[in-house]
Amino acid sequence: MNSPRALERTTRFDVPFHHCDPLNVVWHGRYLEYFEVARQKLLEQLELDVPRIRDMGFRMYITEARCRYMFPLHYGDAFEVTARIVEARPLLRIAYEVKNLTHGRKSARASTTLATTDAQGKLFPETPDAIVSRIQG
Repeated sequence: MNSPRALERTTRFDVPFHHCDPLNVVWHGRYLEYFEVARQKLLEQLELDVPRIRDMGFRMYITEARCRYMFPLHYGDAFEVTARIVEARPLLRIAYEVKNLTHGRKSARASTTLATTDAQGKLFPETPDAIVSRIQG
């Protein structure tokens, strides 16, 4: 498969106080948590949430995460994260865009790469057909 159908999901958030550092900006590591929520919502649309992946006999793990921060999120800011599948093979790659709705600015862009194993931990060289077929629809 060269390119999956265009799939994306946007999830809205508000920055809680406990996500901020002493400078009143969101600590950089929290963005990975936001990406996880957005990715989970996207994969649920495809019936590829964690319980279903496990029932299929697979496990999926993040093998790479990249993030470029552009404009900070502050306590109380409204923001959204859009997760989009950009590649299904050889490995699943999901791109993210974080938009600060309060200030109308892009806060970050990122990507994660996921590899698949069987239930015993054997790594597949590429995303299995059973997963790709759900992405293709």
